[in-house]
Amino acid sequence: MTAEPKARPRGLPLLLSSAAVVAVTVALIAVGTGGGAGTPGAAPVPGIASAGPLTDWGLPVARTLMDASAVATIGALLLVVVLLPGGRRLGGPRLRYLDWACAAAAVWAVTALATLLLTLSDLFAVPVAEVATPATVADFVATDPQGRAYAMSAGTAAVLATLCVGIGSARWSRVALLLALAGLLPPAFTGHSAAAANHDAAVISLALHLLGAAVWVGGLLFVLIAAVRGEPGTADAVRRFSPLAGGALLTVAASGLVNAAVRLPSLPDLFTSGYGVMLLAKTAALAALAALGHTHRRRTLPALREGGRRGPFVRLAAGELLLMAAATGLAVGMSRTPAPGARTSGLTPAEELLGFAMPPDLGDFPWTPLFTEWHFDPLFAFGTAAAAALYLAGVRKLRRRGDAWPVGRTIAWLLGLAVAVLATMSGLAVYGKVLFSVHMGQHMILAMTVPLLLVLGAPATLALRALPPAPKDSPGGPREFLLKLLHSRYVRVLSHPVVASVLFVGSAFAVYYTSLFETLMRNHLGHMVMLVHFLAVGLLFFWVIIGIDPGPRRPPFLGRLFVLILTMPFHSWFSISLMSSTALIGEGWWSLLDRPWVSDPMEDQYDAGAIAWATGDIPVLITTIILSVQWVRADRREATRLDRRIDRGDGNDPFTAYNAYLASLHARDAAPSDPRMEQEQP
Repeated sequence: MTAEPKARPRGLPLLLSSAAVVAVTVALIAVGTGGGAGTPGAAPVPGIASAGPLTDWGLPVARTLMDASAVATIGALLLVVVLLPGGRRLGGPRLRYLDWACAAAAVWAVTALATLLLTLSDLFAVPVAEVATPATVADFVATDPQGRAYAMSAGTAAVLATLCVGIGSARWSRVALLLALAGLLPPAFTGHSAAAANHDAAVISLALHLLGAAVWVGGLLFVLIAAVRGEPGTADAVRRFSPLAGGALLTVAASGLVNAAVRLPSLPDLFTSGYGVMLLAKTAALAALAALGHTHRRRTLPALREGGRRGPFVRLAAGELLLMAAATGLAVGMSRTPAPGARTSGLTPAEELLGFAMPPDLGDFPWTPLFTEWHFDPLFAFGTAAAAALYLAGVRKLRRRGDAWPVGRTIAWLLGLAVAVLATMSGLAVYGKVLFSVHMGQHMILAMTVPLLLVLGAPATLALRALPPAPKDSPGGPREFLLKLLHSRYVRVLSHPVVASVLFVGSAFAVYYTSLFETLMRNHLGHMVMLVHFLAVGLLFFWVIIGIDPGPRRPPFLGRLFVLILTMPFHSWFSISLMSSTALIGEGWWSLLDRPWVSDPMEDQYDAGAIAWATGDIPVLITTIILSVQWVRADRREATRLDRRIDRGDGNDPFTAYNAYLASLHARDAAPSDPRMEQEQP
């Protein structure tokens, strides 16, 4: 079967412009029917000032174009970094698509700045020409969360537009991709989701929603562009994008469900409110996209991979892109439409700071509320669920082909995930925000107990055994990428015992004995970053000490034991310093909470130090026992290997080599000396 001739990309500009028109049109219709503030074309309300038609019509358009250009930037960088095959140096198609990313980032910067100005005009109900002064804009950026968010997005896009011009390596392209993903997030932490009573779950679910949608839509857009242009390596790019698209679909669906559950007070509001109707339309679009993705997997991808026929894939992907554009317009309309029953005022200080009401006093039974007060966290809920599902899928694949996998590793992995859920969504998470002692218990569990269990699960070893190797003549897949990562220079530096120990112990001093703790506690994203950091440094440290997964060369067992013994006194020193400190850590945060049932914050801090000291000894003892068992088993395996070499009798064993060495020494001593040397003796 011959491949079809190379397609001419004459229809590409029409397709891209059609997608932009669809997105903008749907956004304007959604905003017009949603009933939010600043509805385009609405009759002026007596007594309420209007920002004017330029703001009413321009803000949805600018926001749609900002989102679209951000997605295009991420998609182009994703094509360069992940999807198209290539080496460390960029060249050919990858350099061309880096130029696309540069152009899209420039549009992103301009539209983000326009969105900032139009948002300022909309909030103050003043025409944009009257507020577009440097002093007013600077004050808006400095004092308002939305102003800061759009300024950060505009600044990130401007940096990307400048940076991408000079990039010539895959390493810096990865940096640009991470920067683009980070620049997408600031607007998620403002607006309706941030004002919800359960704003932490709403904000995190919205952030995950945006990341999933950006990877999905942007990746499809540029895979489609590569297919239309007939780029070499398109089949490999599509093959790599397929699992990414599946993961993004699940992320978008799950996070959207959580966000809707948080923002909709009741099920009837789903059918009676403008926000609910738009949500239903977006859900229908998501279901249609899932069906199109299934068709891709069954029909168009095999045709592209085996016969080189790009036509079916291009046609179906073009329809998918237009549907995604409509969904993007609906998302913009939803962002401008308040959810039914949304509370934008009347929240208590605790609800504004915590995202939930102040929990009750622990009372005479302090352990009971820690297991009865549960608070849903999308990041850890989705993360642990995905980790459990992927691990069990790997074990199942090994069992199906007849390979064994130790049951103890599976139990350790699942138990570690369960303990992580307990630490991040039970009463430990609720009271961890209002009591320093409970927060310290949460910290110790995430930094010591959970990592100890997870590293014994050996997830990287399981992935390397379960993932199929890439075909011989094709670029590396996930398995090859994982191997490259485990033996990379970054992992080699981070997994050095000194570096891992300093990060493990030093981060606690850096967080709690600076203003960083109070700063992170005031922001839900900062609080999540702190918890993830504690988990990450714990995983790194215990992986160096007792890790099973492959990686850079670790020190011998005696060296690991020495590192463990040397590190733990610093942990005890940290605990004792908390107990003996006379200054209240995070005083500003605790005073804002106004906890009526906390009589002595210093006593709570003393309890935090005692918890850190007590809970650190047990994991260290368990780690020492595990390390000793691993040491004995390693020696036993080495002895067995040596016995097998001796039993083979081929002379290729250390005993034979040692005997030969002794024989050579004896022969040298027994050999007659040189007469000339004897004459030189006195």
